[in-house]
Parts: sequence; structure tokens; C-alpha cells
Amino acid sequence: MEDAFSSRRRRKSLLQTKEAGTDNRNIVDDGKSQKLTQDDIKALKDKGIKGEEIVQQLIENSTTFRDKTEFAQDKYIKKKKKKYEAIVTILKPSTRILSIMYYAREPGKINHMRYDTLAQMLTLGNIRAGNKMIVMETCSGLVLGAMMERMGGFGSIIQLYPGDGPVRAATACFGFPKSFLSGLHEFPLNKINSLLNGTFSAEMLSSEPKDSTPVEQSNGEHEEKQISEQADEDSIAEAAESNLEEQRTMETVPQDPENKEPKEKGNRRDYIQEKQRRQEEQRKRHLEAAALLGERNADGLIVASRFHPTPLLLSLLDFVAPSRPFVVYCQYKEPLLECYTKLRERGGVINLRLSETWLRNYQVLPDRSHPKLLMSGGGGYLLSGITVVSDSLRADPSLKSCASTLDSHAAEEPAAKKQKCVGSGS
Repeated sequence: MEDAFSSRRRRKSLLQTKEAGTDNRNIVDDGKSQKLTQDDIKALKDKGIKGEEIVQQLIENSTTFRDKTEFAQDKYIKKKKKKYEAIVTILKPSTRILSIMYYAREPGKINHMRYDTLAQMLTLGNIRAGNKMIVMETCSGLVLGAMMERMGGFGSIIQLYPGDGPVRAATACFGFPKSFLSGLHEFPLNKINSLLNGTFSAEMLSSEPKDSTPVEQSNGEHEEKQISEQADEDSIAEAAESNLEEQRTMETVPQDPENKEPKEKGNRRDYIQEKQRRQEEQRKRHLEAAALLGERNADGLIVASRFHPTPLLLSLLDFVAPSRPFVVYCQYKEPLLECYTKLRERGGVINLRLSETWLRNYQVLPDRSHPKLLMSGGGGYLLSGITVVSDSLRADPSLKSCASTLDSHAAEEPAAKKQKCVGSGS
């Protein structure tokens, strides 16, 4: 957005005259007002003439430019500069830039979440430094990156993910330092029920159907499977080098299967060991996240996924401490209405609110500020609220400490205040 002075200065630098028409009623767009042809413009580009000079020549060779109004001339210059002047601006990635980019180009990857809706989520969820947050999102890591940027590397975030691993494509675009990743934890969504029931253990992670068998105890079928997987992964990378290696081998030593087998065994052993090391690191991260979730004292919950929000929210609210906010995003209103009803029946939450943000862009220029004609049809819906401890939840042994804390605060309440309430009620 540019002010009036910069606009007039730029226009005067391109047009060395102050002539302007009173209106545009006599201007006819017949395609004959511009004397320069496309071949002439292409020839100017081939000579290496700058875009500003090309725009100046377009203005001088336009027969209707001086008949246009001052606003129409500014619009014409802005349009030509955008077309013929190549300006590249390098900006530091931020939540606003990435959210606008994703919503404009690939909205399906972020569940059609508009950037103002994401801002509302961060505000309603009270995302700040030092918090212990839980996030469940399938928005390519955009919500996770926005939370990490808001927290500034202080606090902890537990990301729940479906499938084999978390998707953090948008999070990687932020370029966070390594210190930001120290407080980031991950936990599989399919282990949440066992964590709630108290049946979760370290053996459950090690008993997953993965290739965790030691190298010495692996049977022939397991080895053949590893060989085939490794061959599929390396076939593309080694295709260009295979012919050269064969030629070198034929020149030096004749091909012998016995000489080739130790190399294959060594590669297979290194591959399996590397895979076991990664699985062990992942297992440790899961145990750390499980320990944090088991404390059930998270400072907030953010849910923005393509799955139905009701079962997710009802399960994950048990990990949130009382008097903490939660926010649920959904592209459609009906799932959140069902979730709203279930929360009312369940209890333990207050200040429930289902909202939709309305966004319209405005053009702000001197003497011509007006709302733009095109606007977004919708950016999704938000369900927000605050957790509390109800009578039904006090029976939960995990919330016994929270209930005792509330009872202690109630016991410290002045007696005069209690008597005044009873008297006014009677």
C-alpha cells in the first residue's frame, strides 16, 4: 500500500507532464491507442532496456493516456509496472505469509483454513511462551509452526499424529533453529485410548509390527525382505553408476558371486542397524510424550484435523488441566454442532462458543478507499471453550489433586460472604 506522495512522485518520474483528463467517457478501448506493438516491446527487452524505461515509452506512445483521469493514470502505470518490471522481494517466512500462500495456492492441504481463522485459533487458545500445549492437526504442520513461532522456543508442544509419522512440511518452511525443536514432542494417536485407560507401557511401542528384530536373530525371510526393500530404494540412485562399476570390475577382477556377497551382507547389516537406531529414538520420543501427557496438566488444546472432532475432543480433554482453553477447527459447521451438543451433555466445560470469522479486503488509497469486489466465501468454523472440574469428573483419581486444590480454595473463602449469599437467596 502506498501513500499519496509516493504515488504522485512515481507518476511524475514516469510522466513529465501534469496533463490529465476530467473523466473517461470519451475513451474507447479499441486496441488502437498504443502505437508500440508486441514485437517492439520484445525488441526493447532484448536490448536490455529496464522496465521503467519500457513503461515510460508505453506512456509516451499511448494516445489516450493524457485524456484519462489522474486515478486512471495511476492505475495504468501500476498495471504496466507490474507486467514489465521484475521485482523480487525476499521475505523472512512467517505465519501470515505461509498461511496466505497455502490458502491461495493449496487450500486443500490446510483444510481450507483461512489466515484470519488461524489467528483466531492462536488467540482463543492463549498460545504464549512457557505453555504446555497439545495439538492434533492435519494441516501440513502449519498450525504447529504457528504455535512454535508464537511460543518462541519456550515451553513444550505435544503433537498427536495419525498414521506412521507426523507431517511437518509447512513447519520446515519456517526455518526454526534447533533450540525450538527441543520442546517439540510427538505421540501416535492410536495409543491415546491405552494411555487414558492406564494400560500403556513401553512394551506396547516395542511390540509394534516393525522391523525391530536384531540382525543376529533375523531369519531368512526377514533378510530377503530387507534386501528387496533396500534394492528398491537404492535402484534409482545407483542406476547411473551401475554401468561404470561393471566396467571397472571387468577391467580389474572378474565377477565372482563370492566376492560380491560380503558387500551385500555389510550393506544389509548397516541398513538394519540404522533403521533400528531410528526406531529406538522414535520410541524414546514417544515415551517422553507419554510421560508429559500422563501428567494431565496441559495448558491448552488445539484440534484442526480432517477427522470428526467429537471423539478427538472428548478423548483429549482429559489431558488438559482445569481452567484452560481449547479450540477446535472444522471446515464445516455440522460436526462442530454435534461436538457442541456432546460437550453440553458431558459437562466440564464453560463458555462454549461456535463462531465463524468474516473477512473482507479493502483498498485504502487517497480519495478511493472502498471494499474490494471479490471476497472469501468462508474460512471455516471454530468451537472454543474453557475446561472446568465438574462433580462427575471429581471421582476420577487422576483429577484428585485438582479437586483438592479447588476444595482448599473454597475453604479459604470468607464466612461472611457465604452468609450473605444464603441470605439473599432465601
